[in-house]
Amino acid sequence: MSDHVNCQTDDDITIITIDNPPVNALKRGIPAAIAAAIAGANADDSVRAIILNGAGRTFVAGADIKELGQVASGKADMSDELPTLLTQIEASEKPVVVAIHGNCLGGGMELALACHYRVAVSDAKLGQPEVKIGLIPGAHGTQRLPRLCGIVKAAQLCAVGNSISAPEALELGIIDSLIEDDLLLGALQYTRNSAVPAGPRKTSELNDLLGADPDLQSALTTLSESIERKTRGQIAPGKAIEAVQLAATLPFDAAVAREREIFQQCISSPQCEGLIHAFFGHRTVSKIPGITPDTPRQQIEQAAVVGAGTMGGGITMSYINVGIPVILKEIDQQNLDQGLDRIRDNYMRSVKRGRFTEQDVEDRMALITPTLDYQQLTSADIIVEAVFESLDLKKQVFTELDGVAKPTAILASNTSTLDIDQIAAATARPERVIGHHFFSPANVMKLLEIVRGQATADDVIATSMDLAKRLRKVGVLVGNCFGFLGNRMFMPYLGEAEFLVEEGAAIAQVDKVLYDFGMAMGPLAVADLAGIDVGWRIEQEVKDSLPDGMRRPLVTTKLYEAGRYGQKTGAGWYRYEDGRTAVPDADVDALVQETATAASIQRRSIADQEILERTIYTLVNEGARLLQEGIALRSVDIDIAYLNGYGFPAWRGGPMKYADMVGLPVVCERVKEYHASQGFWWEPAPLLLELAENHSTFSDYDRQQSN
Repeated sequence: MSDHVNCQTDDDITIITIDNPPVNALKRGIPAAIAAAIAGANADDSVRAIILNGAGRTFVAGADIKELGQVASGKADMSDELPTLLTQIEASEKPVVVAIHGNCLGGGMELALACHYRVAVSDAKLGQPEVKIGLIPGAHGTQRLPRLCGIVKAAQLCAVGNSISAPEALELGIIDSLIEDDLLLGALQYTRNSAVPAGPRKTSELNDLLGADPDLQSALTTLSESIERKTRGQIAPGKAIEAVQLAATLPFDAAVAREREIFQQCISSPQCEGLIHAFFGHRTVSKIPGITPDTPRQQIEQAAVVGAGTMGGGITMSYINVGIPVILKEIDQQNLDQGLDRIRDNYMRSVKRGRFTEQDVEDRMALITPTLDYQQLTSADIIVEAVFESLDLKKQVFTELDGVAKPTAILASNTSTLDIDQIAAATARPERVIGHHFFSPANVMKLLEIVRGQATADDVIATSMDLAKRLRKVGVLVGNCFGFLGNRMFMPYLGEAEFLVEEGAAIAQVDKVLYDFGMAMGPLAVADLAGIDVGWRIEQEVKDSLPDGMRRPLVTTKLYEAGRYGQKTGAGWYRYEDGRTAVPDADVDALVQETATAASIQRRSIADQEILERTIYTLVNEGARLLQEGIALRSVDIDIAYLNGYGFPAWRGGPMKYADMVGLPVVCERVKEYHASQGFWWEPAPLLLELAENHSTFSDYDRQQSN
């Protein structure tokens, strides 16, 4: 036995317990220890059956993802411990019953599938989520699962990666019985009183569900097309379906061998490395130096939002969706009524889609207290300002809030670019002021940039990070500068896209290159969605602070002057015939040509690779500056912000991880070349130069900073 696998007996039944807190991950050594316990039980004549279960709050939540990450990055070889164990379990002469509670996922699910019988408590969750880190089930999962629930359902479970409940698993035939109350006692009773004494039942020999199905190929094609739309660019979902289909065409052993080959293809791909990086990154961003579990937190029981516009309404919905009541403040009744109507309309769209009932809408709306009076905000534990993006206006609002908010209240600004310290200076309590930059639509987008001012207190930061989780957001703590982390990087990214258009690239070409790279939208389509007028106003805020000779996009101003604000006006970089579908517009092409000619810009044919490099590498270069300035705590914080707020493809890991995988010497060399050909704004960041010269990575930099 090992420290993580324990054995005990109950009369003639051996109970093997996996005990590797917190989630009983199957790290190296544990499968071998289970195998030894199985062998020992088979050699003991007094034992007639075996029960396998997990200690603590769960069965087995999967393999050790740190170990998988080592394999994905080429730092370790793949272990065969788990597949060997599963073969041994199925070959056991004595029936093996698995007792499932909590999560039974990934390698844990494959472990359960190899057992002869499966029982679970009703609130257990089962699934094969490997696809979410760029893998397929690699230990017989794609071959055992279809023998229990059919090929189409197994393909869906393996290619989508979502878990199912124990009652659903029972209905599908994946488990054999639900246990009420005490799991181990119920498993013992099941083992003694059911058909288990008849002997082992091998999953690999259950072939009845693999027979010819006239609709099988059609169903798999429909599934593949649906998943491909949702996971555009990812390899693993299609590979998972391919592997499951092998169950119908190859003998079990041959299919398992092919499954292993496909698994090796996936784990060797950059996509797997990127997705594992993202998996751990989402856990890392919540770790803030100086903030510990002992740092005081405030109870947030009542929120207030100032401003009932699009952002204010979305922020209000974010709070009431998790049961936190909101006092919604506006300047006049008309704006307040319009804001409430907009919130209700948003919810009613969910009713039409079947996601909510009308009673759900009423319950949420009842959590909103509308008001025109600042005095009504005195009970709020947190007040979120969501007014127009004007520094003077925001300072005025915070002065008002300072006069009515209780002393412990957190005063948060939803500003996307403005100086938090200047806003805090409008109060007598700068330590209670912080930035909470929600992304539009605020009730949908996951990212919440939490902006720390010079005076912001630790308890305000700790409460904000906890609150982000409660609001089902990904909170990323950033420092204070114009645009903070995300928008400071996005502005040169968008600027390069516009420069490329001015120099001769087609608008649709630029967007297509980035879309094909994996971005949720191309940069110019994003500008139309956000509003050309919004971008223009931000540009006015910074234009006087730009260095002499700094190139500025020219066409945005022309679009603004023409009233082409994007989707909201039906025309921007594109024309929107039905309000949403972008159509290239010859009028804009002519405007671009005219603008470039007037500015003496020599237009040329531009290759897709140049478009990709000039947009993505400017993100990387600016990200390196943010790291060096301390605006971003770690490069992984930049990556997680871009995955959750800017549509960067998760399977590429984020802009900084992508640069690591390309190779910083390669990236830095191209940045130097663009510095020479484009202008001084392409000067390589000192940190990028340093890491490239040392053949190091941003991930290495993160590790050095944490030591």
